[in-house]
Amino acid sequence: MKLLLTSAGIKNASIRNALVDLLGKPISESNALCIPTAMYGHPWVGPGDKVWSFISGREPRTPMCELGWKSLGVLELTALPSIDEALWVPKVRETDVLLVAGGDALYLCHWMRQSGLLHLLPSLNNTVWVGLSAGSMAMTPRIGEDFVGWKPPVSSDSTGGTIDAALGLVDFSIFPHLDHAELPTNTMANAERWAAGISVPCYTIDDETAIKVSNGTVEVVSEGHWRHFPT
Repeated sequence: MKLLLTSAGIKNASIRNALVDLLGKPISESNALCIPTAMYGHPWVGPGDKVWSFISGREPRTPMCELGWKSLGVLELTALPSIDEALWVPKVRETDVLLVAGGDALYLCHWMRQSGLLHLLPSLNNTVWVGLSAGSMAMTPRIGEDFVGWKPPVSSDSTGGTIDAALGLVDFSIFPHLDHAELPTNTMANAERWAAGISVPCYTIDDETAIKVSNGTVEVVSEGHWRHFPT
Protein backbone atom coordinates (compact mmCIF):
# COMPACT_ATOMS: atom_id res chain seq x y z
CA MET A 1 0.00 0.00 0.00
CA LYS A 2 1.12 3.54 -0.81
CA LEU A 3 0.38 6.33 1.66
CA LEU A 4 -0.26 10.06 1.47
CA LEU A 5 -0.57 11.23 5.07
CA THR A 6 -1.96 14.75 5.21
CA SER A 7 -2.97 17.20 7.90
CA ALA A 8 -5.87 18.70 5.94
CA GLY A 9 -6.34 16.87 2.68
CA ILE A 10 -5.19 17.85 -0.80
CA LYS A 11 -4.60 21.49 0.07
CA ASN A 12 -2.18 22.62 -2.65
CA ALA A 13 -0.64 21.76 -5.99
CA SER A 14 2.38 20.01 -4.48
CA ILE A 15 0.24 17.60 -2.47
CA ARG A 16 -2.05 17.04 -5.46
CA ASN A 17 0.96 16.22 -7.65
CA ALA A 18 2.17 13.75 -5.03
CA LEU A 19 -1.25 12.07 -5.09
CA VAL A 20 -1.25 11.78 -8.88
CA ASP A 21 2.26 10.34 -8.75
CA LEU A 22 1.16 7.66 -6.28
CA LEU A 23 -1.94 6.86 -8.35
CA GLY A 24 0.06 6.61 -11.55
CA LYS A 25 -2.78 8.19 -13.49
CA PRO A 26 -5.01 11.29 -13.37
CA ILE A 27 -7.54 11.72 -10.57
CA SER A 28 -10.30 11.81 -13.20
CA GLU A 29 -9.38 8.24 -14.18
CA SER A 30 -9.20 6.92 -10.59
CA ASN A 31 -11.87 5.21 -8.50
CA ALA A 32 -12.16 6.17 -4.84
CA LEU A 33 -13.83 4.96 -1.67
CA CYS A 34 -14.16 7.39 1.23
CA ILE A 35 -14.04 6.22 4.84
CA PRO A 36 -15.83 8.62 7.24
CA THR A 37 -15.61 6.30 10.27
CA ALA A 38 -13.18 8.34 12.39
CA MET A 39 -15.62 11.25 12.38
CA TYR A 40 -18.20 9.40 14.48
CA GLY A 41 -15.77 9.06 17.36
CA HIS A 42 -14.99 12.78 17.69
CA PRO A 43 -17.49 15.25 19.19
CA TRP A 44 -16.42 18.10 16.89
CA VAL A 45 -17.09 16.38 13.58
CA GLY A 46 -19.68 13.67 13.96
CA PRO A 47 -22.19 12.31 13.72
CA GLY A 48 -24.28 14.77 11.73
CA ASP A 49 -23.85 17.36 9.02
CA LYS A 50 -20.03 17.33 8.92
CA VAL A 51 -20.01 13.64 7.98
CA TRP A 52 -22.39 14.42 5.12
CA SER A 53 -20.22 17.37 4.10
CA PHE A 54 -17.14 15.14 3.90
CA ILE A 55 -18.86 12.42 1.88
CA SER A 56 -20.54 14.87 -0.49
CA GLY A 57 -17.35 16.82 -1.17
CA ARG A 58 -18.42 20.03 0.54
CA GLU A 59 -15.36 20.56 2.75
CA PRO A 60 -13.17 23.03 0.82
CA ARG A 61 -10.88 23.55 3.83
CA THR A 62 -9.97 19.85 3.75
CA PRO A 63 -10.44 18.75 0.11
CA MET A 64 -10.67 15.01 -0.42
CA CYS A 65 -13.90 13.82 -2.04
CA GLU A 66 -14.36 16.90 -4.23
CA LEU A 67 -11.29 16.37 -6.43
CA GLY A 68 -13.09 15.02 -9.50
CA TRP A 69 -12.78 11.25 -9.08
CA LYS A 70 -13.96 8.90 -11.83
CA SER A 71 -16.18 7.27 -9.22
CA LEU A 72 -16.66 7.80 -5.49
CA GLY A 73 -18.21 5.41 -3.00
CA VAL A 74 -18.48 5.10 0.78
CA LEU A 75 -16.85 2.39 2.88
CA GLU A 76 -18.27 2.58 6.41
CA LEU A 77 -16.14 0.38 8.65
CA THR A 78 -18.69 0.05 11.46
CA ALA A 79 -21.04 -1.76 9.06
CA LEU A 80 -18.55 -4.29 7.72
CA PRO A 81 -18.56 -6.83 10.61
CA SER A 82 -22.28 -7.38 10.04
CA ILE A 83 -22.09 -8.21 6.31
CA ASP A 84 -20.41 -10.91 4.26
CA GLU A 85 -16.85 -10.13 3.15
CA ALA A 86 -17.85 -11.02 -0.40
CA LEU A 87 -19.94 -7.84 -0.45
CA TRP A 88 -17.12 -5.44 0.32
CA VAL A 89 -13.65 -6.99 -0.08
CA PRO A 90 -13.82 -7.08 -3.91
CA LYS A 91 -14.86 -3.42 -3.97
CA VAL A 92 -11.84 -2.47 -1.87
CA ARG A 93 -9.50 -4.52 -4.04
CA GLU A 94 -10.83 -2.83 -7.17
CA THR A 95 -10.52 0.75 -5.92
CA ASP A 96 -7.52 2.98 -6.60
CA VAL A 97 -7.61 5.12 -3.47
CA LEU A 98 -9.06 5.14 0.03
CA LEU A 99 -9.92 8.64 1.28
CA VAL A 100 -9.86 8.48 5.08
CA ALA A 101 -11.49 11.27 7.07
CA GLY A 102 -10.21 12.87 10.23
CA GLY A 103 -11.86 12.62 13.62
CA ASP A 104 -10.73 10.29 16.39
CA ALA A 105 -7.65 8.24 15.46
CA LEU A 106 -8.16 5.48 18.05
CA TYR A 107 -11.80 5.05 17.07
CA LEU A 108 -10.63 4.57 13.48
CA CYS A 109 -7.95 2.07 14.60
CA HIS A 110 -10.54 0.08 16.53
CA TRP A 111 -12.88 -0.23 13.56
CA MET A 112 -10.07 -1.05 11.17
CA ARG A 113 -9.30 -4.03 13.38
CA GLN A 114 -12.93 -5.00 13.98
CA SER A 115 -13.94 -4.67 10.34
CA GLY A 116 -11.09 -6.75 8.93
CA LEU A 117 -9.79 -3.90 6.75
CA LEU A 118 -6.49 -3.84 8.65
CA HIS A 119 -5.80 -7.46 7.69
CA LEU A 120 -6.59 -6.70 4.06
CA LEU A 121 -4.21 -3.75 3.71
CA PRO A 122 -0.95 -5.70 3.20
CA SER A 123 -2.38 -7.25 0.02
CA LEU A 124 -3.36 -3.88 -1.50
CA ASN A 125 -0.03 -3.20 -3.17
CA ASN A 126 -1.30 -0.61 -5.66
CA THR A 127 -3.91 1.10 -3.51
CA VAL A 128 -3.27 4.61 -2.21
CA TRP A 129 -4.30 5.48 1.35
CA VAL A 130 -4.93 9.22 1.68
CA GLY A 131 -5.28 10.14 5.33
CA LEU A 132 -6.70 13.38 6.68
CA SER A 133 -5.50 14.24 10.20
CA ALA A 134 -6.68 11.24 12.29
CA GLY A 135 -6.82 9.26 9.06
CA SER A 136 -3.07 9.78 8.88
CA MET A 137 -2.30 9.40 12.59
CA ALA A 138 -4.00 5.99 12.70
CA MET A 139 -1.23 4.54 10.53
CA THR A 140 1.51 5.46 13.02
CA PRO A 141 2.82 3.53 16.05
CA ARG A 142 1.52 6.05 18.62
CA ILE A 143 -0.58 9.20 18.51
CA GLY A 144 0.61 10.59 21.85
CA GLU A 145 -1.57 10.96 24.93
CA ASP A 146 -2.42 14.56 23.97
CA PHE A 147 -4.59 13.20 21.17
CA VAL A 148 -6.34 10.41 23.08
CA GLY A 149 -10.10 10.95 23.19
CA TRP A 150 -12.21 7.85 22.61
CA LYS A 151 -10.84 4.77 24.36
CA PRO A 152 -11.45 1.24 23.04
CA PRO A 153 -12.91 -1.52 25.20
CA VAL A 154 -9.97 -3.18 26.96
CA SER A 155 -10.83 -6.64 25.61
CA SER A 156 -11.33 -5.60 21.99
CA ASP A 157 -7.95 -4.27 20.84
CA SER A 158 -4.38 -5.44 21.13
CA THR A 159 -2.40 -2.30 21.94
CA GLY A 160 0.44 -3.69 24.01
CA GLY A 161 -0.82 -1.83 27.05
CA THR A 162 -0.07 1.62 25.60
CA ILE A 163 -3.09 3.91 25.81
CA ASP A 164 -2.16 5.84 22.66
CA ALA A 165 -1.10 2.89 20.47
CA ALA A 166 -2.21 3.08 16.84
CA LEU A 167 -1.68 0.63 13.96
CA GLY A 168 2.06 1.00 13.37
CA LEU A 169 2.00 0.68 9.58
CA VAL A 170 4.67 3.36 9.40
CA ASP A 171 7.54 3.82 11.86
CA PHE A 172 6.96 7.49 12.71
CA SER A 173 4.26 9.52 14.47
CA ILE A 174 2.47 12.68 13.31
CA PHE A 175 1.40 15.88 15.08
CA PRO A 176 -1.00 17.56 12.59
CA HIS A 177 -2.42 21.07 12.18
CA LEU A 178 0.71 22.89 13.31
CA ASP A 179 0.02 26.58 14.04
CA HIS A 180 -3.65 26.26 13.06
CA ALA A 181 -5.58 29.45 13.82
CA GLU A 182 -8.48 27.53 15.40
CA LEU A 183 -6.25 25.20 17.44
CA PRO A 184 -4.22 27.47 19.73
CA THR A 185 -2.49 24.58 21.51
CA ASN A 186 -1.02 23.21 18.26
CA THR A 187 2.20 25.18 18.59
CA MET A 188 5.75 24.16 17.83
CA ALA A 189 6.53 24.25 21.55
CA ASN A 190 3.73 21.79 22.29
CA ALA A 191 4.82 19.63 19.35
CA GLU A 192 8.32 19.48 20.82
CA ARG A 193 6.91 18.38 24.18
CA TRP A 194 4.66 15.81 22.48
CA ALA A 195 7.56 14.37 20.47
CA ALA A 196 9.71 14.07 23.60
CA GLY A 197 7.15 11.65 25.05
CA ILE A 198 7.09 9.28 22.06
CA SER A 199 9.88 6.77 21.49
CA VAL A 200 9.73 6.84 17.66
CA PRO A 201 10.70 9.45 15.06
CA CYS A 202 8.04 12.14 14.71
CA TYR A 203 6.88 14.81 12.31
CA THR A 204 4.84 17.89 13.02
CA ILE A 205 3.10 19.19 9.91
CA ASP A 206 0.85 22.11 9.08
CA ASP A 207 -2.17 21.99 6.79
CA GLU A 208 -0.06 22.71 3.69
CA THR A 209 2.12 19.65 4.29
CA ALA A 210 1.84 15.90 3.68
CA ILE A 211 4.06 12.84 4.07
CA LYS A 212 4.35 10.55 1.07
CA VAL A 213 5.33 6.91 1.66
CA SER A 214 6.04 4.58 -1.26
CA ASN A 215 8.24 1.47 -1.46
CA GLY A 216 9.68 2.22 1.96
CA THR A 217 10.71 5.77 1.02
CA VAL A 218 9.40 8.65 3.12
CA GLU A 219 9.18 12.10 1.53
CA VAL A 220 7.79 15.32 3.00
CA VAL A 221 5.71 17.31 0.49
CA SER A 222 5.13 20.86 1.67
CA GLU A 223 4.20 24.39 0.74
CA GLY A 224 4.09 25.26 4.43
CA HIS A 225 5.88 24.43 7.66
CA TRP A 226 6.97 21.17 9.21
CA ARG A 227 9.66 19.68 11.42
CA HIS A 228 11.19 16.26 11.88
CA PHE A 229 12.00 14.98 15.36
CA PRO A 230 14.43 12.04 15.10
CA THR A 231 14.75 9.71 18.08
